[in-house]
Amino acid sequence: MSTAQDQEIRDIVEAVVQRLRREGIGMAAGAPDAGCGDSCSRGAAECTGCGHSVRKRPEDARKIVDMGAVRLGAASGVGAVRGDLARYIDHTLLKADATREELKRLCEEARTYGFASVCVNSANVRFCKSLLQGTPVMTVAVVGFPLGAMVPEAKAFETREAIRNGADEIDMVINLGALKSRDYDLVLEDIRKVVQAAAPRKVKVILETGSLTRNEKIIACTLAKMAGAHFVKTSTGFGPGGATAEDVALMKEVVGEALEVKASGGIRTQEDALAMIAAGATRIGASASVAIVTGKGKEKAAKGY
Repeated sequence: MSTAQDQEIRDIVEAVVQRLRREGIGMAAGAPDAGCGDSCSRGAAECTGCGHSVRKRPEDARKIVDMGAVRLGAASGVGAVRGDLARYIDHTLLKADATREELKRLCEEARTYGFASVCVNSANVRFCKSLLQGTPVMTVAVVGFPLGAMVPEAKAFETREAIRNGADEIDMVINLGALKSRDYDLVLEDIRKVVQAAAPRKVKVILETGSLTRNEKIIACTLAKMAGAHFVKTSTGFGPGGATAEDVALMKEVVGEALEVKASGGIRTQEDALAMIAAGATRIGASASVAIVTGKGKEKAAKGY
């Protein structure tokens, strides 16, 4: 980093780190792997994971998937991986007027195509969980959705209730106003309370990238990492703009191997999804999921996704 703005980000992050150390709290485990670049000369037994194996050794990648792996890590720019695309997708229905019939169809499609999960509002978790019993499809609940403008305790309560009703993962919306006001302590506390309430289940932090500057995206990703989250996620799908490959690549660069990246918002086609995966996403949020995995053009999606 060389610009004055990048130095400002470093100073902000260092201040937050020092605060955490004073409280006796360490950063989330994990750090970017140095990797071995695109000209690896080491054998498989010595590989530290440069992220290029999914392209350079596709047969081995296929064997790993066949043995039960849900996701394979890949470095930004290695190229799209077309096989088992459904496993990357959180099949999503988040509109306020979603009916039971629509939720049934959502779950049936998830079972049929083998999507990673269904992603629904927390009020619909119990119903979807009951429909998906006996399947590997997870039920994901959104928390603080779609604005994120509530107190941390409210998000933590919603998280606990969603888990009590069967949620396997939580997608929470960051406090955008606090982030833009540079109240980073509040942003950090907001995420940490949800992570603590959800433990040991995974938490994805929705940044609403269309509302953020590049520096704000970097800071938000860093705070999510410090708070112990497991994913950073681009968008609610209800804000300005949606996922872009550029944002996904930036987010992955910031969080490294410690966190995963979920791309969501405006992903309608197989080409859209593959571009996000190539940029570093390991999960895709979409309502046009069937069109994405079948490659049959653009499916009319619910508003927001």
